Amino acid sequence: MAEETKKLRELIERARFVLFDFDGPICRLFAGHSAERIASEQVRWLEGRGLHGLLTAEEREQPDPHAVLRAVDRRHSGSDLVTELEERLTHQELTAVASAWPTQYADPLIMTWHAMGSRLAVTTNNSPRAVSRYLESRQLGHCFAPHIYGRTQDLHLLKPNPHCLNRALSAMGAEPSSALMIGDAATDCEAALRARVAFLGFARDERQAKLLKESGAECVVSSLQPLLKVLRGQS
Repeated sequence: MAEETKKLRELIERARFVLFDFDGPICRLFAGHSAERIASEQVRWLEGRGLHGLLTAEEREQPDPHAVLRAVDRRHSGSDLVTELEERLTHQELTAVASAWPTQYADPLIMTWHAMGSRLAVTTNNSPRAVSRYLESRQLGHCFAPHIYGRTQDLHLLKPNPHCLNRALSAMGAEPSSALMIGDAATDCEAALRARVAFLGFARDERQAKLLKESGAECVVSSLQPLLKVLRGQS
């Protein structure tokens, strides 16, 4: 435990720029608006247009709407079909903001880090419009503005591609060695490694922690409280 606390303190004290994934470390976006249901609706929408065969059986069962979107983009990159499917997902994410659950300790952690002079950014596969709407609803927008880097029409640039991290680093004038990314998925960890940015995993359960460690995360926490304690000099 002491070794883990030491490692966590080193990550935090070295970070001058902090890149947050959105859905997970900041909030549970789909807490009241099921991501699995959205993925199923995407599949039905495609089937309603005679495109049942576009997805494999495994892809049709995906609980992640981003996975469905990626699958379509792999076969029809840059098409009107992909554009419309992406816009539909953005609409669902914007709707989900109203019932999103803040991750425990995320709000005070963000405000404390900002107050201490660290530069914060969001680097996510979600729509930047949904991120901005959520942050404004929590009076957190000023802590990140204007550094919100999310999904674009170039879906091949979604994480694990480090594109959004590199955009954030470039815009903030940050060296990768002075930055820390906090994420809850293997794709976050891979993107951070490819961007040469230190990574801190956030896992709600043992399965998620195992996946993060297998992807290369050396430090994984199950709560943001230890981060807040380090920042406040309480740990």
